[in-house]
Amino acid sequence: MQTNELHPDLSLIQNADLNGKIVLVRFDHNVVKGGEIRDPFRIDRTIGTLFHIVERGGRPIMMTHVGRPKDKKTGKIDCRNDESVEPIIQYLEQKLHSKIHVPSFPVEPEKGIAGIDTSINLAIRELRERRIGGIYLPNTRWFQGEEGKGKIRESFALQLAGLADIYVNDAFGSWQAHASTYDITKHLPSYAGFLLQQEIINLSRVLNPERPFVAVVAGAKYDTKIKPLYAIYEKVDRLILGGVIYNTFLCAKYDIKIKGVLDDDIKLARELVEKDRTQNKIVELPYIVESDILDERIEGKYRTISTRGFSPGKSYNYILDIDPKSFEDEQVADAIGTAKTIFVNAVMGYTPHFSLGSQALDHTIDRNSTGMKMYGGGDTLQEFKSLCPGLYLSVMDNANYYFFTGGGTVLTAIEQGSPYGLKPVQALMATEST
Repeated sequence: MQTNELHPDLSLIQNADLNGKIVLVRFDHNVVKGGEIRDPFRIDRTIGTLFHIVERGGRPIMMTHVGRPKDKKTGKIDCRNDESVEPIIQYLEQKLHSKIHVPSFPVEPEKGIAGIDTSINLAIRELRERRIGGIYLPNTRWFQGEEGKGKIRESFALQLAGLADIYVNDAFGSWQAHASTYDITKHLPSYAGFLLQQEIINLSRVLNPERPFVAVVAGAKYDTKIKPLYAIYEKVDRLILGGVIYNTFLCAKYDIKIKGVLDDDIKLARELVEKDRTQNKIVELPYIVESDILDERIEGKYRTISTRGFSPGKSYNYILDIDPKSFEDEQVADAIGTAKTIFVNAVMGYTPHFSLGSQALDHTIDRNSTGMKMYGGGDTLQEFKSLCPGLYLSVMDNANYYFFTGGGTVLTAIEQGSPYGLKPVQALMATEST
């Protein structure tokens, strides 16, 4: 890894004195759904940092968030078993052949865990004496202070700091400024792990792309993607849309109605339509799949229609996928085939029943053998892996592919124009390394 591509003020783990130190390391191991690991990719990408800590004499205390246990409206925290870190522990113990301790703290109904108490001290002693391989804290979002405010947050950050000598952030996907990603850096010497470094380096290939640059962006909500969408629009040479974002754009452009698309979102999308009338960057996918029903794929209940048949005032049922023949369209094939950089943060269809559009997209992109192909994390990567398993395995070590571990983080960095605007990254530049 060429560390000279990173900002010189970023504190790096390779410059830390780890020998004999307890190292508190924040990962983004948010891969558990329904009590099971859907895809261990994010865990596997952090093994290098974990190995480095141990190999250089450090003793790791690990932590991550899982899911969204806190109700944003009521503030209640629900510590459900299916959002426990236990499956992560089991996976790491099998992978590393090492014993990992999970401390247990009292849980208050609807309030979560008040804080870290002294019951953890025995485990820390065992960690120092190498009787256990590591400690893994409970889901950070189960703690009242993680997303809290004021004294309870300050207290939690101090409790975390009291566990260790050094803090390492390797959680690229966790870009929000929470106690375990941001506040903690005020109290301990803090460093960027190897995954975080690699993600920042690769972000520069999206922020300063080799051209032509094509982005493929989809999403279930238009209003939440407006700012990053506009930022991406300014940066790209061509833009391909999918999902509800594309449906909303079509409604605004052709003055039509599509079931499930909100009128307020259509109004918001008109600005993008007007912008594109002059800049002409959006590549239209002409063949789309209309379905009478949302949750099933039943023969006779869905059909392929063409955007070229749209006329003002017409109404359509749910548009749930892109027909694969859209990617054979001359304009679409040329945009993807000639691109030097492609960034994908998109699932094109309403999965699991409508997935042919995503499959066709991935295979079309793969036929561009010289361009740099970069995929956002989360659902995008999961769908790639499940829909095109052979292709996924064949490109994992391909130098022309890169898979980010956090799609939302990439979009936020694009919106800000720099990875160094992300609060947790900023915090690693503001601290003094000792």
